[in-house]
Amino acid sequence: MAPESTSLKVVEPQTLSERINRLHDTIARRAFELFEGRGGFFGRDLEHWFEAESELLHPVHVSIAETDDALEVKAELPGFSPKELQISLESGRLIISGKKESSEEHKKGKVVYSERCSNEILRVVDLPAAVDATKATATLKNGVLSLGLPKTAKAKAAKVEVKAA
Repeated sequence: MAPESTSLKVVEPQTLSERINRLHDTIARRAFELFEGRGGFFGRDLEHWFEAESELLHPVHVSIAETDDALEVKAELPGFSPKELQISLESGRLIISGKKESSEEHKKGKVVYSERCSNEILRVVDLPAAVDATKATATLKNGVLSLGLPKTAKAKAAKVEVKAA
């Protein structure tokens, strides 16, 4: 099976910023529900936040490899298609966002059982070097998004090699 290739979708930073704010508010509400449901005891804020986040967002595992000329980012996105992903790339930051919805129905006698689940991802990665977003490439294959991110000329020039005297 050939890899599904996709170009980076240019997404307005404001669009993702609004989405991040909505997700933050949703996570905050769920974390507060957990706080209240467990007696309202203070001191477990982060635990409630991380639990709410894990309930609402699918984790995205990312690895970054660096060469003199580029960064290669691999992100695990099983089950996502190129149409369900949005990628925003600035000089030093990568944002991977996506949402897929699935529904399932089971008929048992006269009872209809339906189940819906939403898998949403959001991953913000600060890159170790400035990259040229106009020359970036993206490939989605077997649930792994591979991004080739060429470094800017300034980032390449910033590398200083130290040699023994």
